[in-house]
Amino acid sequence: MKKLLLSLVAVAGLVYGANAQTEKGKVILGGSVGFNSTKVEGAAKSDVSFNVIPSVGYFVGNNFAIGTGVGYTYNKEVSDLNQNEAFVVAPFGRYYVNLSDQFKFFGQLSVPMAFGSNKVVNANGDTGAKVASTTSIGVNVAPGFAFFPTKRIGIEVSVNGLGYQNFQAKNEASGAKVTTNSFGLEADTFAPKLGVMFHF
Repeated sequence: MKKLLLSLVAVAGLVYGANAQTEKGKVILGGSVGFNSTKVEGAAKSDVSFNVIPSVGYFVGNNFAIGTGVGYTYNKEVSDLNQNEAFVVAPFGRYYVNLSDQFKFFGQLSVPMAFGSNKVVNANGDTGAKVASTTSIGVNVAPGFAFFPTKRIGIEVSVNGLGYQNFQAKNEASGAKVTTNSFGLEADTFAPKLGVMFHF
């Protein structure tokens, strides 16, 4: 009887530990970091892009977190004589559904916004004057799965899902604006995103 009671307590502790990551009052930390360099034949320098967007979320209820990512993106294409850099803010809401003690399905709704500038790049790869201000606002719905090997770490696999983006570029010299709207489904299961979130 003592062994049975201890076993039940241990199992209850494991279940509590697995569910505790997404209970009300908990915090999640994560984000994205990327770097890419491409050498284009005939170009003086390589095309370079990178981004740093840390994110933090807070569970306002069991299995439901709200938060935001804040960061910076940079893309210099010597091959296209263009450079774009932007400040990024990406508020999100995320809801988890328990599948087992260590596996959870989640859906995330995010509203990524980027405010930046376009600059000309000459044939030598040197950056010149600002030619346009850019603004991008989108809405994305992304599904995913989280695996919790420990109570503090969630390993996640997700796909882009359904998305909408409004992009506007305002010419510095003339003040003319060019606006593009795009809407699509990008659930590419052959190119999923892999990430790690820390739960506290």
